[in-house]
Amino acid sequence: MDKKTQRKDRRFKRKIRSRLKVKDNFSRPRLCVFRSSRYIYGQIIDNTTGKALLGVSSKDIESKKEDKGKIDISFRTGEELAKKAKEKKIDQIVFDRSGYKYHGRVKALADGARKGGLKF
Repeated sequence: MDKKTQRKDRRFKRKIRSRLKVKDNFSRPRLCVFRSSRYIYGQIIDNTTGKALLGVSSKDIESKKEDKGKIDISFRTGEELAKKAKEKKIDQIVFDRSGYKYHGRVKALADGARKGGLKF
């Protein structure tokens, strides 16, 4: 096995472990995160039906001059996601980090969503 395959396997195992904890809470929708090398995506998914209620991508967010990189853009992506969720009257969610470690851009997106008014 090469290193790339091992990294994917470790992420997949973390994803399964964290998804079991998230799936137990059907009363609230979940905020699912996908992180690529260039962008970060956030979707709010209804746990009972498995359908996406809304989604936001860092592609949609214009970068500002004061942004210091991907972390600042991820933070603003979380704020935008929270704003759209408030419009649909969603205020409590469960955070699904999809096997990514909770630091860097994933943490910034969560902090932005919290600042926008979502409760985890």
